[in-house]
Amino acid sequence: MNVVTQNRCFGGVQMVCTHPSRACGVDMTFGVYLPPQAEDGPVPVLWYLSGLTCTHENAMVKGGFQEHAAEHGIAVVFPDTSPRGEGVADDEAYDLGQGAGFYVNATRAPWEPHFRMYDYVLEELRGVVLDQFPLADRHGITGHSMGGHGALTLALRNPDRFASLSAFAPIANPTRSDWGRKQLSAYLGDDESAWACYDAALLLREHGWKDSILIDQGAGDQFLDLLRPEALTEAFAGRRQSGVVRMQPGYDHSYFFVATFAGDHVAWHAERLCRPQH
Repeated sequence: MNVVTQNRCFGGVQMVCTHPSRACGVDMTFGVYLPPQAEDGPVPVLWYLSGLTCTHENAMVKGGFQEHAAEHGIAVVFPDTSPRGEGVADDEAYDLGQGAGFYVNATRAPWEPHFRMYDYVLEELRGVVLDQFPLADRHGITGHSMGGHGALTLALRNPDRFASLSAFAPIANPTRSDWGRKQLSAYLGDDESAWACYDAALLLREHGWKDSILIDQGAGDQFLDLLRPEALTEAFAGRRQSGVVRMQPGYDHSYFFVATFAGDHVAWHAERLCRPQH
């Protein structure tokens, strides 16, 4: 692992690092914020997964998570959204290829050799950060848009790996949305039965979640028809799942929306990550 930048921030340190990835077959970049409490011992981890066209940097710079993480004593990891570089497949469209990994393990050419973001986040990067930084093996996960989809699907499929879960304006039902059907067919093929394990609404209805889930959605979001939040709320009701789904009047899909409610989400995770374990 190579530390690219390191900046003091709210008494802690914001770092950007690179490392060679076996899952993705290229060097990957990620950000990690260590709160001041990490100087005294391992701290819990909140994973933030970003949306379409983003890198590790967008939420790290625009989301305002560091101040809240420092207050509560939790680290934040900001992975990239896809593999990148020479030899990595890409597409001219913004919503497929580099910057649009959709947190799946691709099984179809030309994506299969590199686009394994599900394994990368769940297994490989998790191992890297636990090995390299003073972090407790106790994790929460959140994300925005495509990253909200990733956070929900990763946690709902792996409840033993995550203690807390939230999302900002997630792509809630990609098997029934143009933000999903295009990408899932490209990465996984035309057999729609292979798509279900990457659909948060379907997973929630089938498996539920062991605790409450926090969802924030801008009521003025210009992409509401693509996000399909109604599918997620229907799954909450059908499963009788504990959770808080907030439609925020006037808020759109931007990082102004994310930054506004970042403190609520960090506090939500801190309450669950820092509670005594039995």
